[in-house]
Amino acid sequence: MTPDLRSKLEKNLSSYKDITQKLSTPEIYSDQLKMKSLNQELSKLEQSVKLFQKFLHIEKSISETQDLLNDDDKEMIAIARDELDGYEKELKQVELKIIEATIEKDPNDSRDIYMEIRAGTGGEEAAIFAGDLFKMYAKFAEKNKWSIEIINSNVSDHGGFKEIIYKVIGNNVYSYLKFESGTHRVQRVPDTETQGRVHTSASTVAVLPIVDQVDDIEINPADLRIDTYRASGAGGQHVNKTDSAVRITHLPTGIVSECQDDRSQHKNKAKALEYLHSRLLSAEQEKQKKDTDESRKKQIGSGDRSERIRTYNFPQGRVTDHRINLTLYKLDQLIEGNIEPLIDSLIEESRK
Repeated sequence: MTPDLRSKLEKNLSSYKDITQKLSTPEIYSDQLKMKSLNQELSKLEQSVKLFQKFLHIEKSISETQDLLNDDDKEMIAIARDELDGYEKELKQVELKIIEATIEKDPNDSRDIYMEIRAGTGGEEAAIFAGDLFKMYAKFAEKNKWSIEIINSNVSDHGGFKEIIYKVIGNNVYSYLKFESGTHRVQRVPDTETQGRVHTSASTVAVLPIVDQVDDIEINPADLRIDTYRASGAGGQHVNKTDSAVRITHLPTGIVSECQDDRSQHKNKAKALEYLHSRLLSAEQEKQKKDTDESRKKQIGSGDRSERIRTYNFPQGRVTDHRINLTLYKLDQLIEGNIEPLIDSLIEESRK
């Protein structure tokens, strides 16, 4: 355990004892507001304090058992060593639980998200890769029993996406996918390449937590320009003959939100407005956290190949996450939605 963490836990323990003492006094008992406040404070400290007390108890047991190693009885020494192994493993487990309990939680972790995937450098191959990324995240969502709702998409000539924006709804979605924001680079031989040369392309991913209530950020209706247009489609008997697609422009920021997924203009407008709220909230958070990795522009970059968080090398079957210097030779599994090894490693690094 680091000295800083121990110091923090000792302060928590001292505060816990102090609050417990105060709560037993008649003065606090007669002041309901103060009692409520102290109980809330006590509740926040309780988990880490109980774990620290357990940690101290195990430490004491280790110290006492180490004294037995000086015994003349070889059988006693062997027993002591076995006990020490058990105590040390238990101590490590409790320390990990303490770290988990003391980490400041991201308030957005429990939220649903919008994901934006856009083709970057590389033309049609970048669009095909954007489609591959969408399929990868869609399969991961299916494994976690999350649902996906397409907001807007622009299909490329060869079945990929120039852009796709969609909603992911489920348990703690943002906590799992928040590290996916950035430029994803792919190295492979395109189907159109006759010489068998490896090409490098890139697509960008953005992850935005969904605003639970529109009250989270205020929008002046006068700041909005709402345009309707005919949604694009495959044509034939199902072609959309009405202006059901909606584009909303927030004039002060220039942020645009579009939706043409539904046949109902009313539903498309509601979806576009909800998405706009999340975009504006993300922009506001960006201003407040310019010096952190949560800056959306920093994470996404320009979509250039040189700015990348991760590289997918198909000839070598390799995926490398450049932020944590992690390389896995299981590209075929990862691209099928089995991205837990990447996500778990990113979460662990964030905790550290």
